[in-house]
Amino acid sequence: MDKIALNKMEFYGYHGVFQEETKLGQRFIIDLEVEADLQQAGTTDNLEYSINYGQLYFDVKEIVEGEPLKLIEAVAEAIAKKMLNSYNRIQSVMVRVIKPDPPIPGHYQSVSVEILRKR
Repeated sequence: MDKIALNKMEFYGYHGVFQEETKLGQRFIIDLEVEADLQQAGTTDNLEYSINYGQLYFDVKEIVEGEPLKLIEAVAEAIAKKMLNSYNRIQSVMVRVIKPDPPIPGHYQSVSVEILRKR
């Protein structure tokens, strides 16, 4: 299956379990990969047969910068659900939500959740 990927999209949101996360907010980095048959788009050079990745970006932005959720798992599920419900061409979606600065002690680059959902 063909893929469209949007890598390392960065947003500021208010998701988290701890009060300071929902009050101060933090950065979230999102990787999105959707699988769809893109052959007709490639042979016709017509966006009608593809998925507008600009619109995918704005759909993700709306969720991450929107209503706060407690878990990054819930953020990932909301994004996957939006993709599958909004775009009939999408057969599967992988969402990775990366939290580069979670409020936990220690030395690490980030924490993340990755989900894969299919029709």
